[in-house]
Amino acid sequence: MARIIGGIGTSHVPTIGLAYDKGKQDDPAWSPLFKGYEPVARWLAEKRPDVLVFFYNDHLTSFFFDLYPTFALGASPEFEIADEGAGKRSLPRIKGHPRLAAHLVDSLVNDEFDLAVFQERALDHGVNSPLSLLWPHEPDWPGALVPIEINVLQYPLPTALRCYKLGQAVRRAVESYPEDLDVVIVGTGGLSHQIHGERTGFNNTEWDMRFLDLIERDPMELTRMKHADFVRLGGAESVEVIMWLAMRGALSDGIRKVHQNYYLATSTAMTVALYEEPAASASGFARAAE
Repeated sequence: MARIIGGIGTSHVPTIGLAYDKGKQDDPAWSPLFKGYEPVARWLAEKRPDVLVFFYNDHLTSFFFDLYPTFALGASPEFEIADEGAGKRSLPRIKGHPRLAAHLVDSLVNDEFDLAVFQERALDHGVNSPLSLLWPHEPDWPGALVPIEINVLQYPLPTALRCYKLGQAVRRAVESYPEDLDVVIVGTGGLSHQIHGERTGFNNTEWDMRFLDLIERDPMELTRMKHADFVRLGGAESVEVIMWLAMRGALSDGIRKVHQNYYLATSTAMTVALYEEPAASASGFARAAE
């Protein structure tokens, strides 16, 4: 039987991938960010999950406003790295897990989530920007990925509660999969930022800290919030943190946060947080919240 061993919440800012590709890991302006990901990468290297289930949004790279699904699941054997206008990043194609993906689709549809299914669509920085910091990838990625796209661009968006319930349904699906797999759930986006309009450059660190506390200890309070609440508190683009709620919904009540890093150096509060399921804690991974 497959099992979920932990969850990761992470920003997916495109400049993270750009800085990585340009070798900025030791640059004083970028080092606090990259060092913040290192404990998560070590945890993944220690736990060696077979699959990452990755909640993300496509930035009009493979899906467009003429047909942008609320939820879509990728079921390809592999996924191309998207060219977002400056050429493809020098990363290997991302391995998929078609058998688990097909099982998730069947389970989610029977759990009353009517989602789209896609193949042969490239994954943009919503996936590959944080993924390149989480997993070593030379010459290849160490495991597979099942991407689940969530619409956080074109209103009406799914509610925070609906995303949380999607995560719960994903947990039921994973736990009913008969193959012996270790799975980590990843939710991407945010935190506070706005990149257009009168509040361009807006950030709210106080709210970000409150959000990070609630996502761990009381996610149901976040599920009661409206999109307008997230926009007011965190900026227009911060509404994408509802994808963190999908990740959190897939985790148990007994998780503990073993690492957190928050870095605000550009227009977006860039964050990574690692949550461990109780059964995965036996290794004694040290708690290191920053």
